[in-house]
Amino acid sequence: MQPAARLSLLKPSPIRAITDGTPPGAIPLGLGEPTWDLPEVARKALLREPGPCAYVPHAGLTELRRAVGAFHNAHLDEVLITTGSQGALFALFQAWVNPGTKVLVPDPGFVAYPALARMAGAEPVTYRLSADRFRLNAEELIRALDATPEASAVILNLPSNPTGGGGDPTALKRVADACTARGVLLISDEVYRDLHFGVRAPSLRDVTDRGVVTSSVSKGWGAPGLRVGWAVGDPAWLVPARTVHGYAVTGTATPAQWAALALIEHSDTVLAEARAAVQLRWQALAEALREELGHAVTPPDGTFYHFMSLPPAAHADPLAFCLKLRDEAKVVLIPGLAFGEGGRGHARLSFAATPEQLREGVRRLAPYWNN
Repeated sequence: MQPAARLSLLKPSPIRAITDGTPPGAIPLGLGEPTWDLPEVARKALLREPGPCAYVPHAGLTELRRAVGAFHNAHLDEVLITTGSQGALFALFQAWVNPGTKVLVPDPGFVAYPALARMAGAEPVTYRLSADRFRLNAEELIRALDATPEASAVILNLPSNPTGGGGDPTALKRVADACTARGVLLISDEVYRDLHFGVRAPSLRDVTDRGVVTSSVSKGWGAPGLRVGWAVGDPAWLVPARTVHGYAVTGTATPAQWAALALIEHSDTVLAEARAAVQLRWQALAEALREELGHAVTPPDGTFYHFMSLPPAAHADPLAFCLKLRDEAKVVLIPGLAFGEGGRGHARLSFAATPEQLREGVRRLAPYWNN
């Protein structure tokens, strides 16, 4: 018996090649995982009064859908609750991406996007981000779209994992109009949008009522373990995706939805506290980079990632260099090459770690840059 042939299209993630062999005592600057406490409102919501823990509709808990809709200025029927934003993306790809078509994905970009395209029987086609800070470049994306008549979907990620780069409303509007004109589904992954440094990245919903926004409570609300996400958009896009999601998981865990509802209802406080936690960590990282490496750095447009330039000697084999850092310096970074050829000269450093871990991690890796 052999696994399904579709699995042959998927390669193990280089992220796992780095993190799975992490030695004891290593500083974890690899995974994007909040290190601040789960907000109290979510903890209390998980400890509800006695009563049944029932199924909820496939589209999600109605109260949670209303809260997400209010957050995104959307109607109830424009909201689908999913098992994390990954569940939303999987359902949308399976519902709308036909085998033999192509999906435009950013380079560098989140490792799941090409895999989701391949699992739907499509081919991922990359588009480049801007040379300055890896932001959305409308010209590059539209050029790739024009060269790909078989495109069935385009995915954006603002601000971006792994680069932290955002975009401006004009560029976003140009891309949205181009996709609408061609009848191509545009998905905007905005899971990091509320972790910003003063200026919030534009949302797809700011410039068009077409396309679909995906997000979750994993990053801004600091609750990745709840696995609660959503898709927001025209019900015509969501109804087929709801069918896929329902057959895949029936519905997102009911207690997790209770907790997510509490988080979103208290968004003003929860998101402000999360941004303060990220700002504190960024300051620790920036100070350590200046003191240990002489690097003057500016914060990303959003996220808790610093896309760090590698020493020139590491460009030939970034994975080997990051494995050496892991095993010798005991610091975990993710090679930018894991996110596409456009990231070859960089490594993703997650400053979601504690300030103490960030200072010690930079101290340990500094000799490998200085030498």
